[in-house]
Amino acid sequence: MAAAARARVAHLLRQLQRAACQCPTHSHTYSQAPGISPSGKTTDYAFEMAVSNIRYGAGVTKEVGMDLQNMGAKNVCLMTDKNLSQLPPVKAVMDSLVKNGINFQLYDNVRVEPTDTSFMDAIEFAKKGTFDAYVAVGGGSTMDTCKAANLYASSPQSEFLDYVNAPIGKGKPVSVPLKPLIAVPTTSGTGSETTGVAIFDYEHLKVKTGIASRAIKPTLGLVDPLHTLHMPGQVVANSGFDVLCHALESYTALPYHMRSPCPPNPISRPAYQGSNPISDIWSIQALRIVAKYLKRAVRNPDDLEARSNMHLASAFAGIGFGNAGVHLCHGMSYPISGLVKTYKAKDYSVDHPLVPHGLSVVLTSPAVFTFTGKMFPERHLETAEILGADTRTTKIQDAGLVLADTLRKFLFDLNVDNGLAALGYSKADIPALVKGTLPQVRGGEQSSLLLRSTELPFGVHQMQRHPRGPLVSSISCSNFLFGREGPFIL
Repeated sequence: MAAAARARVAHLLRQLQRAACQCPTHSHTYSQAPGISPSGKTTDYAFEMAVSNIRYGAGVTKEVGMDLQNMGAKNVCLMTDKNLSQLPPVKAVMDSLVKNGINFQLYDNVRVEPTDTSFMDAIEFAKKGTFDAYVAVGGGSTMDTCKAANLYASSPQSEFLDYVNAPIGKGKPVSVPLKPLIAVPTTSGTGSETTGVAIFDYEHLKVKTGIASRAIKPTLGLVDPLHTLHMPGQVVANSGFDVLCHALESYTALPYHMRSPCPPNPISRPAYQGSNPISDIWSIQALRIVAKYLKRAVRNPDDLEARSNMHLASAFAGIGFGNAGVHLCHGMSYPISGLVKTYKAKDYSVDHPLVPHGLSVVLTSPAVFTFTGKMFPERHLETAEILGADTRTTKIQDAGLVLADTLRKFLFDLNVDNGLAALGYSKADIPALVKGTLPQVRGGEQSSLLLRSTELPFGVHQMQRHPRGPLVSSISCSNFLFGREGPFIL
């Protein structure tokens, strides 16, 4: 029985890794056509690391003007949102630009949880400005918007859907040179300063998708912990949940040497290669920091030590998952945030309904790790112990359950909304949530993933072909989201 369960988990994780476009937030679109590599292997035998340059330190933002001067920048686009434009992080950047004689134009119309419409507005601004460098000051929404603006301004003849992940877009590879982009993160969650991903809500289909390429990752990330002192407590919590799941998912991802097919050419090797010895180091250290500092950072806005360490953990986890990948928590989060009705998260100054990304990810985490614990029980126990569980007498077959219980306690200690019902969802929404979890196809083909209650209780983020078509169990989805197997109940 244990062997069969382990095989089911391994089968599912392999399917996720085979996907050309794994998930909208954390995917890099590279061809993974079946074939035998030059080595003759059918599973991969190598991994590689890619990351933006990162500079960390309290007050490091004051160096941004000198960096742009060193790059020879003459006309800079500074992007942020309207709330941040009035706060010290943006003032610190502007002061540095002025001091160093850098000409710049401010774009402060970034939308929190951007859409294709908001992306295109920023792109139009960038095209008109003919900028030779970009600075993004904000959270993942700002950094992702700036990445997209840089890309399309550098490729002005391209249509918007050319670089958007298939099947919504054409998923074309990025072959044009981009301008330098300096990212100054003001939240501690997305790790977007380290990655080549830009996500948005595609309004026509009400799904999240994105643009994914190593080519759009920032040139430099200035990680300045002083900016975290301006974050409200609930923003700190939700950002931290993203770090938590980045670390857990990348550490429990299928190992790189179990991923198939082996690429016939190194250009075909995806950025999300599976867990590997280098990503493991970054991910597990990020988890240790979260365990030690997240609660302190949420509860005390003046705790510079805690908030500084969470800012560092975000970058650590970004390096880890940016090369290993994430899996089910993230895959199932997109419809939770994308289909939001009226819910507005506390401490977010927005004029539209909003489920923060970190919250949408973490709500399913106890059920996800109950399921994946069968595959890598030792790693699940290790992470549970880091998060505070006493595992000395735990049976190995209970690893997933122990991690799930540890996560529940961790979340309840931070007063997380009690399940999807608290976000306005009911069992009647399950078909839409499942449909929203499966927006992607491979190679433009309409395909599907067979879902069984014994295999996965709620949909995953990447469809695969199955000869009998989609079989999604509403009963198992209900169990997962709203009871028994799920992290919370209605």
